[in-house]
Amino acid sequence: MKTEFEFVKPEEIEKRSFAIITEELSEKGICLDPENEMVIKRVIHTSADFEYADTLSFSPNAVNKAKKLLENGADIITDTNMTLAGINKRVLSYYGGEAHCFMAEELTAKLAGEQGTTRAAISMERASKIQKPLIFAIGNAPTALMKLDEMIKQDKIHPAFIIGVPVGFVNVVPAKELILQSDVPYIVNRGRKGGSNVAAAICNALLYELGRR
Repeated sequence: MKTEFEFVKPEEIEKRSFAIITEELSEKGICLDPENEMVIKRVIHTSADFEYADTLSFSPNAVNKAKKLLENGADIITDTNMTLAGINKRVLSYYGGEAHCFMAEELTAKLAGEQGTTRAAISMERASKIQKPLIFAIGNAPTALMKLDEMIKQDKIHPAFIIGVPVGFVNVVPAKELILQSDVPYIVNRGRKGGSNVAAAICNALLYELGRR
Protein backbone atom coordinates (compact mmCIF):
# COMPACT_ATOMS: atom_id res chain seq x y z
CA MET A 1 0.00 0.00 0.00
CA LYS A 2 1.35 3.41 -0.98
CA THR A 3 2.00 5.80 1.91
CA GLU A 4 0.29 9.16 1.51
CA PHE A 5 2.08 12.24 2.82
CA GLU A 6 0.64 15.71 3.23
CA PHE A 7 2.78 18.35 1.54
CA VAL A 8 3.26 21.32 3.85
CA LYS A 9 5.78 24.10 3.38
CA PRO A 10 8.29 24.28 6.27
CA GLU A 11 7.09 27.71 7.38
CA GLU A 12 3.50 26.42 7.55
CA ILE A 13 4.11 23.24 9.57
CA GLU A 14 3.44 24.81 12.98
CA LYS A 15 0.30 26.56 11.73
CA ARG A 16 -0.97 23.27 10.26
CA SER A 17 -0.13 21.44 13.49
CA PHE A 18 -2.17 23.87 15.57
CA ALA A 19 -5.07 23.55 13.12
CA ILE A 20 -5.00 19.78 13.61
CA ILE A 21 -4.89 20.19 17.40
CA THR A 22 -7.89 22.56 17.29
CA GLU A 23 -9.79 20.13 15.08
CA GLU A 24 -9.08 17.11 17.26
CA LEU A 25 -10.00 18.96 20.45
CA SER A 26 -13.31 19.84 18.84
CA GLU A 27 -13.86 16.22 17.83
CA LYS A 28 -13.23 15.18 21.42
CA GLY A 29 -15.81 17.73 22.60
CA ILE A 30 -13.18 19.68 24.54
CA CYS A 31 -13.77 23.42 24.84
CA LEU A 32 -10.79 25.30 26.32
CA ASP A 33 -10.91 28.43 28.44
CA PRO A 34 -9.83 31.21 26.02
CA GLU A 35 -7.29 32.56 28.54
CA ASN A 36 -5.55 29.19 28.86
CA GLU A 37 -6.07 27.97 25.30
CA MET A 38 -2.70 28.79 23.76
CA VAL A 39 -0.76 27.40 26.72
CA ILE A 40 -2.61 24.09 26.53
CA LYS A 41 -2.34 23.88 22.75
CA ARG A 42 1.40 24.58 22.78
CA VAL A 43 1.95 21.84 25.38
CA ILE A 44 -0.06 19.44 23.22
CA HIS A 45 1.96 20.59 20.19
CA THR A 46 5.19 19.82 22.08
CA SER A 47 4.08 16.45 23.46
CA ALA A 48 1.40 15.19 21.02
CA ASP A 49 -0.52 14.29 24.19
CA PHE A 50 -4.11 15.50 24.42
CA GLU A 51 -4.38 14.46 28.07
CA TYR A 52 -2.86 17.83 28.98
CA ALA A 53 -6.19 19.43 28.05
CA ASP A 54 -7.57 17.75 31.18
CA THR A 55 -4.61 17.76 33.55
CA LEU A 56 -3.10 21.23 33.21
CA SER A 57 -4.34 23.27 36.15
CA PHE A 58 -4.34 27.06 36.40
CA SER A 59 -4.76 29.28 39.43
CA PRO A 60 -7.28 32.14 38.93
CA ASN A 61 -6.19 34.48 36.13
CA ALA A 62 -2.84 32.66 36.00
CA VAL A 63 -1.99 33.25 32.35
CA ASN A 64 -2.68 36.97 32.49
CA LYS A 65 -0.67 37.29 35.69
CA ALA A 66 2.29 35.44 34.19
CA LYS A 67 2.23 37.53 31.02
CA LYS A 68 2.14 40.72 33.08
CA LEU A 69 5.17 39.55 35.06
CA LEU A 70 7.10 38.79 31.87
CA GLU A 71 6.06 42.08 30.32
CA ASN A 72 7.51 43.85 33.37
CA GLY A 73 10.87 42.08 33.13
CA ALA A 74 10.54 39.07 35.45
CA ASP A 75 13.32 36.47 35.30
CA ILE A 76 12.74 32.74 34.76
CA ILE A 77 14.43 30.11 36.93
CA THR A 78 14.61 26.59 35.48
CA ASP A 79 15.67 23.27 36.98
CA THR A 80 17.31 21.91 33.81
CA ASN A 81 19.54 23.25 31.06
CA MET A 82 17.12 21.64 28.59
CA THR A 83 14.33 23.96 29.71
CA LEU A 84 16.78 26.86 29.72
CA ALA A 85 17.83 26.08 26.13
CA GLY A 86 14.22 25.79 24.98
CA ILE A 87 13.01 29.16 26.27
CA ASN A 88 12.83 31.96 23.70
CA LYS A 89 15.36 34.24 25.34
CA ARG A 90 15.16 36.83 22.57
CA VAL A 91 11.57 37.70 23.47
CA LEU A 92 12.32 37.37 27.19
CA SER A 93 15.24 39.81 26.97
CA TYR A 94 13.16 42.27 24.93
CA TYR A 95 11.07 42.82 28.06
CA GLY A 96 14.12 42.96 30.35
CA GLY A 97 14.04 39.40 31.66
CA GLU A 98 16.72 36.71 31.89
CA ALA A 99 16.60 32.93 32.24
CA HIS A 100 18.78 31.14 34.81
CA CYS A 101 19.68 27.54 35.62
CA PHE A 102 22.09 26.76 38.44
CA MET A 103 21.80 22.96 38.28
CA ALA A 104 24.98 22.15 36.35
CA GLU A 105 27.21 24.73 38.01
CA GLU A 106 30.19 23.55 40.07
CA LEU A 107 29.17 25.63 43.10
CA THR A 108 25.74 23.98 43.15
CA ALA A 109 27.25 20.48 43.15
CA LYS A 110 29.74 21.49 45.86
CA LEU A 111 27.07 22.93 48.17
CA ALA A 112 24.76 19.96 47.59
CA GLY A 113 27.54 17.56 48.57
CA GLU A 114 28.44 19.54 51.66
CA GLN A 115 24.83 19.85 52.82
CA GLY A 116 23.72 16.34 51.84
CA THR A 117 20.87 17.60 49.69
CA THR A 118 19.98 17.77 46.00
CA ARG A 119 21.31 20.17 43.43
CA ALA A 120 17.69 21.18 42.75
CA ALA A 121 17.24 22.30 46.35
CA ILE A 122 20.49 24.26 46.28
CA SER A 123 19.46 25.83 42.97
CA MET A 124 16.27 27.14 44.57
CA GLU A 125 18.28 28.60 47.45
CA ARG A 126 20.63 30.32 45.02
CA ALA A 127 17.70 31.68 43.01
CA SER A 128 16.29 33.28 46.16
CA LYS A 129 19.20 35.71 46.11
CA ILE A 130 18.01 37.31 42.85
CA GLN A 131 16.32 40.57 43.76
CA LYS A 132 13.52 40.79 41.20
CA PRO A 133 10.24 39.01 40.44
CA LEU A 134 10.89 35.35 39.60
CA ILE A 135 8.95 32.79 37.60
CA PHE A 136 10.03 29.24 38.46
CA ALA A 137 9.70 26.75 35.57
CA ILE A 138 10.20 23.28 37.06
CA GLY A 139 10.01 20.38 34.60
CA ASN A 140 12.19 17.69 36.10
CA ALA A 141 12.91 17.84 39.84
CA PRO A 142 10.07 17.45 42.35
CA THR A 143 12.62 18.32 45.06
CA ALA A 144 12.75 21.81 43.56
CA LEU A 145 9.02 22.23 44.23
CA MET A 146 9.42 20.73 47.70
CA LYS A 147 12.23 23.16 48.49
CA LEU A 148 10.23 26.11 47.16
CA ASP A 149 7.28 25.14 49.38
CA GLU A 150 9.60 24.85 52.41
CA MET A 151 11.22 28.23 51.75
CA ILE A 152 7.86 29.93 51.11
CA LYS A 153 6.58 28.70 54.48
CA GLN A 154 9.79 29.93 56.14
CA ASP A 155 9.41 33.34 54.44
CA LYS A 156 12.77 32.85 52.72
CA ILE A 157 11.52 33.17 49.16
CA HIS A 158 8.58 34.85 47.45
CA PRO A 159 8.06 33.40 43.97
CA ALA A 160 5.95 35.57 41.70
CA PHE A 161 4.77 32.51 39.76
CA ILE A 162 5.41 28.75 39.61
CA ILE A 163 5.18 26.48 36.59
CA GLY A 164 5.20 23.03 38.18
CA VAL A 165 5.40 20.23 35.63
CA PRO A 166 8.06 17.73 36.79
CA VAL A 167 7.81 14.27 35.27
CA GLY A 168 8.36 10.94 37.00
CA PHE A 169 7.23 8.48 39.65
CA VAL A 170 8.90 9.43 42.96
CA ASN A 171 7.44 12.40 44.90
CA VAL A 172 6.17 14.00 41.68
CA VAL A 173 2.44 13.99 42.43
CA PRO A 174 2.67 15.15 46.09
CA ALA A 175 5.23 17.83 45.17
CA LYS A 176 2.81 19.27 42.62
CA GLU A 177 0.02 19.16 45.20
CA LEU A 178 2.10 21.39 47.49
CA ILE A 179 2.06 24.11 44.83
CA LEU A 180 -1.64 23.63 44.12
CA GLN A 181 -2.29 24.32 47.81
CA SER A 182 -0.02 27.38 47.98
CA ASP A 183 -0.98 31.02 47.58
CA VAL A 184 1.46 31.50 44.66
CA PRO A 185 -0.06 31.87 41.17
CA TYR A 186 0.66 28.68 39.23
CA ILE A 187 0.35 26.49 36.19
CA VAL A 188 0.69 22.87 37.32
CA ASN A 189 0.16 19.59 35.51
CA ARG A 190 -1.53 17.12 37.82
CA GLY A 191 -0.26 13.55 37.80
CA ARG A 192 3.04 12.05 36.65
CA LYS A 193 3.38 13.67 33.27
CA GLY A 194 5.43 16.74 32.44
CA GLY A 195 9.06 17.34 31.58
CA SER A 196 11.60 19.97 30.66
CA ASN A 197 10.10 20.33 27.18
CA VAL A 198 6.68 20.99 28.70
CA ALA A 199 8.07 23.63 31.06
CA ALA A 200 9.76 25.37 28.13
CA ALA A 201 6.59 25.13 26.04
CA ILE A 202 4.55 26.87 28.74
CA CYS A 203 7.13 29.65 29.04
CA ASN A 204 7.17 30.11 25.28
CA ALA A 205 3.38 30.11 25.00
CA LEU A 206 3.33 33.04 27.41
CA LEU A 207 6.18 34.84 25.62
CA TYR A 208 4.70 34.34 22.16
CA GLU A 209 1.41 35.79 23.33
CA LEU A 210 3.34 38.94 24.33
CA GLY A 211 5.20 38.93 21.04
CA ARG A 212 1.96 38.99 19.09
CA ARG A 213 0.89 42.28 20.67
